[in-house]
Amino acid sequence: MKNTILLVSVFFLTGIVSGQSAFETLLRAGALCRTGESSKAVEILSSSLEVKQDSRLYIERAKAYLLTGDYSRAISDYNKANTLASHSADYGLARVYAIKGDAAASLNHLEMNLLSLFKKSEKEILLDQAFSLIENSPEWRRFWKRDWYSGLETGISEIEYYLAAGRREEAVEILSGLEGSYKDKEEVRYAGALINLSAGKPGETIKMITGVLASDPGNEKYLRLLAKAQTVASNPAGASATYSKLIDMEVPDAGLLILRAECYRKTGETGRAMADIEKYLSLYPSDKTALSLAGKVKTAAGDIMKALEYFTENLDYHPGDPECYIDRANSYLSLKSWDWAINDYSMSLDLDPSNSDAWLNKGIAQLNSGKSEDACYDFRQSLRLGNKKATDYISRYCIK
Repeated sequence: MKNTILLVSVFFLTGIVSGQSAFETLLRAGALCRTGESSKAVEILSSSLEVKQDSRLYIERAKAYLLTGDYSRAISDYNKANTLASHSADYGLARVYAIKGDAAASLNHLEMNLLSLFKKSEKEILLDQAFSLIENSPEWRRFWKRDWYSGLETGISEIEYYLAAGRREEAVEILSGLEGSYKDKEEVRYAGALINLSAGKPGETIKMITGVLASDPGNEKYLRLLAKAQTVASNPAGASATYSKLIDMEVPDAGLLILRAECYRKTGETGRAMADIEKYLSLYPSDKTALSLAGKVKTAAGDIMKALEYFTENLDYHPGDPECYIDRANSYLSLKSWDWAINDYSMSLDLDPSNSDAWLNKGIAQLNSGKSEDACYDFRQSLRLGNKKATDYISRYCIK
C-alpha cells in the first residue's frame, strides 16, 4: 500500500513539475529551501531535470543538497552546471569546499569565479558565512592580498556602502574621484544615479539610468534602480513595466511579484495585482507583506469581506504584529463595525502604543459607538504623539 501511494505521489509531482517552466521550478524550489523543506526542493528539481537539462536547476539542486548536508551530491550538481554554463557554479563549489574545510579547493574555485562573468562582489564574499571555517587560514589571507577588483569596482562598492549607511557626502566625494578617472563608464553614471535618488531627485535618477540602460538593457541592477526611482517619482505604471521586464528576464526573485503587485494596486489594476499576490502566496503562504497587500487590494476592489479574510489569516500567522491588527481594524472601521475596530486597535496599541494613527482611528470608533469620554482620551493620546489631525476632533467633541 505504501509503495502504491509513493508511486502515485511521485507521478503526481512529476506531472506538476513537467507542466512548469524551469523558472517556475526555481521559484518553487527556492521557497521550499527557505521554509526548511530542502528535501522536497530536491524532489521537484530532480523531476524538472528529467525534462530539461538546465544549469540553473543543477545549481539550485546543489544548494538544496548542501542544506541537507549531502556535500557529495552538491559538488556533483555544481560540476554538471559548469559543464552546461562554464564557471556558473564555481562560487557554489567554493562555498561547499569551504564548508568542508578544504581551503585550497575552495580558493581555486573562488579564483575562477572572480575571473569569470559570474564574478561576485567582495562584500558578498566576505559576508558569506560559508567561508567562516577557512577565513583564518594562511591561504585565505594570501588570497586577499591580490587585487581582485579594479579601482572602479572598489569605488562603486564604497559608494553603495556609504549610501546604505546614510553617508551621502562621502559617497559624493568618491564619485568625484571616479568621474575623473572613469568619466565615460556606465558604472560611474549608475553611481551618480544612485546618489541622485538618495538626494530625493528621482527625476534625475530616471534620466541618468535610462541613458545607461540604452546600452545595457538587460542589466538587472540598473533595472532595479529604475523601478525604485519610478516608484519614488509616483509613477507606478512605469515601475510595473520595469518590474515586468525583470520578471520576463526570469530573475529568480519572487519578491518582484509583490513589488509589481503594489504598483498594480496604485494604478487600480486589482486583477493583475491579485494574480501576482496569489502566485507569491502559493510559494510563501504565511508571508505577512503579501497577505496584508492582498487584503488592501481586495479593499480597493470593494470586496471588504474577502479583505477581512486575508487580514484574519495574517493575524493567525502573526498574532504579535501590531500592523496586522491595524489592517483588520481599518476594515472594520470602513464597515462601521465600531466595537470590532476598537478591539483590534486596542490590541495593536498594546503591542505598539506609539502609533498616533491607531489612537486617532480608535477614538473615531469610540466616538461612533457613543463612548465620548474614551474617544477624547484617544484623541489626546494621538495629539500628544504628534498627529495634528486629532486637533479638529478635540476641538469639536472634547472641549466643553
